[in-house]
Amino acid sequence: AFISIQAFPALLDLPQDLEVSKVSCGSRHTAIITRGGELYTWGWGKYGQLGHKDNASSDQPRRIEYLVAEGLRAEEVVCGPWTTYICVLE
Repeated sequence: AFISIQAFPALLDLPQDLEVSKVSCGSRHTAIITRGGELYTWGWGKYGQLGHKDNASSDQPRRIEYLVAEGLRAEEVVCGPWTTYICVLE
């Protein structure tokens, strides 16, 4: 799948009810945490760094459903070159 690589910041369309509290960018992927503790990721996912239980890439933000299913709230996120680290609360 073709994933656009943006060399400059770009506006992102998110649902209006989402308020972003934290952002982190890796070498080819991005993650945000909402004020409600949900984690969204997008970009290049070849090594599973997006956290969607696959290696798919995505140009659109996708919520990490695992955290929702487990009742976990994302508090911090750090994107590395090919990884994403998160701190969660139960």
